[in-house]
Amino acid sequence: MTFYSRVIGTGGYLPEEVRTNEQISQTVDTSDSWIYERTGIKSRRIAGPNETASSMAEIAARQAIEAGACDPEEIDLIIVATGTPDRIYPSTGCLLQQRLRIKNCVAFDIQAACSGSIFALSIADQYIKSGIAKKVLVIGSEICSRVVDWTDRGTCILFGDGAGAVLLSASDEMGILSTHIHSDGEYESLLYCPNPQAATEANKQEAGYINMRGNEVFKVAVNTLGRIVDETLAANNMDKSEVDWLVPHQANTRIIEATAKKLKMSMDQVVMTLENQGNTSSASVLLAFNEAVRDKRIQRGHVVLLEAFGAGFTWGSALIKY
Repeated sequence: MTFYSRVIGTGGYLPEEVRTNEQISQTVDTSDSWIYERTGIKSRRIAGPNETASSMAEIAARQAIEAGACDPEEIDLIIVATGTPDRIYPSTGCLLQQRLRIKNCVAFDIQAACSGSIFALSIADQYIKSGIAKKVLVIGSEICSRVVDWTDRGTCILFGDGAGAVLLSASDEMGILSTHIHSDGEYESLLYCPNPQAATEANKQEAGYINMRGNEVFKVAVNTLGRIVDETLAANNMDKSEVDWLVPHQANTRIIEATAKKLKMSMDQVVMTLENQGNTSSASVLLAFNEAVRDKRIQRGHVVLLEAFGAGFTWGSALIKY
């Protein structure tokens, strides 16, 4: 029997604190209009001092479990995508498993930067299609605010915190139609976050903050996401007009608009959360997907294209019949 991975529940969490462009402009040389014109961001959420990737993931995960009317003990696998784990080890997945009090499942993290949730969905899909797992919880959870240098205008304006989740179940109904993931380490110097504890003599002075060469990243991202759209549609023998919704990684309005143009989609068909959330890295696609499911824009039967691009470089897509 052929199984599909079908989304049966979604969830999301955003911290309470809102940090506006105006607030940032009080500490670095920028302004609300400068930030908004270049990124499309007006504000972002900042995790509280006692919040962690696992605590935010727990809230999003419980929402997805409730929406899927699932007993937590039915979950066979938990995959957490994060670049800001609570600890180096154990994994944030294991910490989330403990928070959810689930005993009989496997839990682990994956790290693919902003593409993390797409990579996690791809892995989950393979587990379900192979028959190894029947229910898989996928979460993207990030506290980017703790790896941002708040004196660096080029990066501090971009990032925010949050967690998004989906619960997948084996089904004979179509769900995830295909996933496509890629990476190319050649560009690692354009976007990276050092680990000071693992530093060599040559780079031991580097602080553990995000470093980014924005213009170069922008050019590669636009070209790469254009190719992933073509690849995804070709793999499914599908025309652009058959895609109902684009749910992109929320990094920059101009990158999102370029991808929508490639699909010949109106921006009315694009789920946008960037303005009031910023770039929440691996959480962003699932947060946006959850929002559109819960406000009923995305309906059962709709074809949804999720895509993301991140440090590595990594990039990928998931085509879903919701």
